[in-house]
Amino acid sequence: MTEASLAEWNRFLAGRSDAHILQTGEWGELKSAFGWDAARMVSGDSGIQILFRRLPLGFTIAYAPKPVFGDQSSVSRDRFWTEVDLVCRKRRAVFLKIEPDLWENQKLETWNLKLETSFHNIQPPRTILVDIKGTEAEILARMKQKTRYNIRLAEKKGVAVRAWDDIPAFHKMMLATGARDRFGVHSLEYYRRAYELFRPKGMAELLMAEFEGKPLAALMVFARGRRAWYMYGASTDEERNRMPTYLLQWDAMKWARSKGAEAYDLWGVPDEDEKTLEESFETRRDGLWGVYRFKRGFGGELKRAQQAVDRVYNPLLYRLILLWMRVRRVDD
Repeated sequence: MTEASLAEWNRFLAGRSDAHILQTGEWGELKSAFGWDAARMVSGDSGIQILFRRLPLGFTIAYAPKPVFGDQSSVSRDRFWTEVDLVCRKRRAVFLKIEPDLWENQKLETWNLKLETSFHNIQPPRTILVDIKGTEAEILARMKQKTRYNIRLAEKKGVAVRAWDDIPAFHKMMLATGARDRFGVHSLEYYRRAYELFRPKGMAELLMAEFEGKPLAALMVFARGRRAWYMYGASTDEERNRMPTYLLQWDAMKWARSKGAEAYDLWGVPDEDEKTLEESFETRRDGLWGVYRFKRGFGGELKRAQQAVDRVYNPLLYRLILLWMRVRRVDD
């Protein structure tokens, strides 16, 4: 097995409609434009796209979000991971972080690997997954009454949603939202590149909610196969009584359905069990707590991804990096 070219990788994924958006060649190209290098390997019905980030002294960290695994025999699986190790060692990776494309209650039965359970995830581990199968009336019926009311209120109050291509205006709205709600925002070029890579392939859309021609909220939604993901969203402080964000999400779900998606991932809520979330969401506003109240209303199921695992190549540097990350977490 050798490294696959981008064209070879895309041909492999063409037969895997269940592959996650973070394993697409487009995602690798996006991250490669902003400090990462992508390597891709295919063996039978399994494949992995690994992102490498440079560290001082020529070392790297390696990251594989949601790799694609089929039903490999133990022999082919061992050979696959031997090749992965060779590629990681060639690039002087201290460790390879893997975030499985599995939920917490699913088992890693086919992974016969030496792995360290990681305390640190890159992607938000807990999310709300909305079932968007059935009729629109059935989907709305699964939502909380207040959310259905707000969607209809936005329509009655003249809010309209349409596709948008004003990336600078979207970025400006993201900056304002990030400052208000205290979360990090990518650069203008990052959102522009994401739009240019995914939108022409039919895998993304930028939607904007407006009132009388004035943008009030916007989001970038992604879809592939039977899944869709809400990753980036922003809103202004104007006309909030018109509930534009509710209608915006509903239109994003309808766009995802038009692409064949059956599940809509709201992408990130506090990493707490449902009992804690329900007891605390009315009083907490820090971190992802501020969006939980909003997202819970769409009637989805609270899900937690499998914890990230690390394949370690340099134990000493790995322990130093873990120590640094724990110290940074305490400082934050």
